[in-house]
Amino acid sequence: SSWIAEAVKQSGQEVRPGIIHKAALLAKTDLTTELVKEFTELQGIVGGLYVRAQTGLDLPDTTRGAVADAIYDHYKPESMDDDLPRTVEGAVLAIADKADSIAGMFALGLQPTGSKDPFALRRQANGVVRIVAQHKLDLPIDFLTKRALEAYLGSEAETKFAAVAKASAAKPHGLPERIQDFFRERLEFYLKENRGLAYDVVNAALAAGANDIVDVLARAEAVAQVRSSADFESICSAFKRMKNILRQASEAGKHPAPTLDVSALQEAAENDLARQIPAAAAAVQALRAQKHYAQALQEISHLRPPIDTFFEKVMVLVEDERLRSNRLALLSTLLREFSTIADFSEIVTETKA
Repeated sequence: SSWIAEAVKQSGQEVRPGIIHKAALLAKTDLTTELVKEFTELQGIVGGLYVRAQTGLDLPDTTRGAVADAIYDHYKPESMDDDLPRTVEGAVLAIADKADSIAGMFALGLQPTGSKDPFALRRQANGVVRIVAQHKLDLPIDFLTKRALEAYLGSEAETKFAAVAKASAAKPHGLPERIQDFFRERLEFYLKENRGLAYDVVNAALAAGANDIVDVLARAEAVAQVRSSADFESICSAFKRMKNILRQASEAGKHPAPTLDVSALQEAAENDLARQIPAAAAAVQALRAQKHYAQALQEISHLRPPIDTFFEKVMVLVEDERLRSNRLALLSTLLREFSTIADFSEIVTETKA
């Protein structure tokens, strides 16, 4: 909780780390009470009420109230329709609790399989994604995964992980990567089911980076906003064509030049396209840095005329090796410079006749 609180603070968001630390220390004490043992659904709720009533904590009333609210809310959300923690402090405590449970269960080899999820880890990961997205917290998935696993170092629980780690050694991904993949799946679910975004829009945004939940949501919403424009659809089709050409060339052992040599281009159409890339890339980069994603996508759409002309006038896979590799480098440059917001080749543009 303290690590997350510090990360939130460093991002510039207002947060009270002392409240979070105290709440984390007291968050599970209500599990020892007979009331929660009899009415398990009151976990957290009872803890918050006890803290609010217990004057012996030697805390000012406002501080005690803030600690109580964080504890009261830290099991939220318990479903996709449930309310989120009301405060940033409650949000941080809820994220810490859920990330800790997910990391520990994965380390024990108890991750969900198929339709089986006895420890409700999918629900907890859904909760983390929702809280981060809707509280707009700067908490990358790899940071949460790393910190949650580090919290177990030197603990008694860690001694139980060794056998599981050995058994998992042959799997394609290590433990942190498997947890991050799990969160990515839950982020995809959230974008589609909770935010109502089309599957190809979600795939396009995730393909350009899935670590920053708030950023992925902003990029996906920007793509959804501009996808209906003719220019954008044309750009998406063109990028799909570029990826196909580069893949076919690679399968045939034909590769792009290491760098684009503009002086080696011959046709007017390819020269015109190459000349427009630097200014467009700089404009897109500046807009992306300010998270003005819809404007950046519109800027990319302005490349439609030179790209359309290029494909009309220029044959990429020619026999001349130097010319071919340079044209492949031109396509590779376009994909690299303009696919940082979304992978446009993921957008479905085919329409019924």
